[in-house]
Amino acid sequence: METTGAIKGSERRHLRLENLPQRKNIQAPFPRSPRSVDPNNPPWPAFRGYHTYSFANATMGHRLPTILGKAIDDVIATLNDQSEEDKIIDLVQCIERMEYLKGELERSAKLRPVVDDGEADVALWNKEIAKYFLGKDFMNATWLFAEAYKYRRLRECFSVSKYWRNYDVFFRQKCDTFSRSTDAVFELSMRFVEPFKHAPNLTDNEQLEKERLMFMELTQICLWGNSTDLSLLINMTEEQIKSLQSTGGEALAETEKNILGNHMHRLWEIVKDLREKKGQPNAVFDDEEIAVSGAVNAKDHMKAPGGRVDFILDNAGFELYCDCVYADFLIQSGFASQVRFHGKRYPWFVSDVTKKDWEWLLNIMVYGQLFSKVSEEEKESLKRLGRRWKQYEKEGKWVYEQHPFWCTGYTYWDLHSEAPDLFLHLSRSDLVIFKGDLNHRKLTYDCAAPASTTFEDSIGPMASAAGAPRVCSMRTIKSDVVVGLGENGDEIAEKLNKDEEGWKISGKYAVVLVSEGRPGELVRFA
Repeated sequence: METTGAIKGSERRHLRLENLPQRKNIQAPFPRSPRSVDPNNPPWPAFRGYHTYSFANATMGHRLPTILGKAIDDVIATLNDQSEEDKIIDLVQCIERMEYLKGELERSAKLRPVVDDGEADVALWNKEIAKYFLGKDFMNATWLFAEAYKYRRLRECFSVSKYWRNYDVFFRQKCDTFSRSTDAVFELSMRFVEPFKHAPNLTDNEQLEKERLMFMELTQICLWGNSTDLSLLINMTEEQIKSLQSTGGEALAETEKNILGNHMHRLWEIVKDLREKKGQPNAVFDDEEIAVSGAVNAKDHMKAPGGRVDFILDNAGFELYCDCVYADFLIQSGFASQVRFHGKRYPWFVSDVTKKDWEWLLNIMVYGQLFSKVSEEEKESLKRLGRRWKQYEKEGKWVYEQHPFWCTGYTYWDLHSEAPDLFLHLSRSDLVIFKGDLNHRKLTYDCAAPASTTFEDSIGPMASAAGAPRVCSMRTIKSDVVVGLGENGDEIAEKLNKDEEGWKISGKYAVVLVSEGRPGELVRFA
């Protein structure tokens, strides 16, 4: 029975609320306080795949399925070369897992835990999913995490196989891009084939100025080498590659104006001072340090002239080659006594450096027949350069490392808490150079911070934690996050938004940003 006080649907009335205060437009305060920051809630609003205004949308909706489709084509090409039935069946199952993953991407499936495939990062991945991304899918999880998760799932397609655990679906692309970098490769090898020497009769100040000018040009070469990113440029022609990799002086002068946040002069001051650290003992190497960095010989315990510089690597091929030219100069000039290169444990974001890529580059330089149309002099220059770099490895001046943390979904704000051994290891470096767009995204939490936000504020604990090393980010801008442009950075960004649509993903602009950190302070962990 209907009660007498009830009002039928057609007779319902809305309260007018005429005498109450007006509704307020309340926006969440940004940046969030450190205690409220977590992987799903960055300091500023996160980019997510469903944001149609962001590059995240194009990446999750189009780029990643396209990249995965090309990876499947690569595996099919390998499959067609096989003759052993067991290996063929095993590889067919890898392809089936890849196709299933592609379907998950296309329908934006929920993120499931990573299968325990014996990798050292499984616990970190599943902890982060359980705590912050449970029930999230490819489009509503943060872009950075969802994109990294896709590459971890791609790794799983092979890591659970019997014969193909170490297969790299991107290796052919990485090798091919380097082989099409002929002009830039030999421009550098012909210039640096002989060990660096000063011209005779130069004063100390003249020598230092010569070194400064070389350093500035090599820094730009190292920076713009990052333009060759296969995840963005998979259909690039050889002429387009040559244009991006131009290393001539005029080209570098022209491109310096496109470095929107430019701390190169401060970077020079830091590097210049490293040579003054002659004979100073290194921080004591304890068991944890040796476990992180591998075997340490007696030479590592005493500081040769120069400091320790670490490269957190980005792309294989030409960019890695440029990084090595840069590191060679640091060693020869006495600015660095040791350079440590940090790569990935397995194929990551298409073109990131793995141990296989590192070894391939040095060996192809010394023994390879990749460049058939160049002169004998040019071939010899590349061989000599490769031999010198391999000698650096034998002497412990160059060290290649691959920590599991680099292939997780965590940003570098969490490096201190989730990989304390790695943070301690990096704290002993005199300068840590993070290369490329992905490393920059992970440093800055890949969120919509204002362009005027300082680099130090953007990287959080990597600048503010006790013992944080000096950090430099060298990045050509290829995604939405842009910080460190100075006090008028918001105006610069707004003007570019108006005048150059797509400027954040074009690779035309770059930043070289430096954080002083808190080097020398005792590292503490909660």
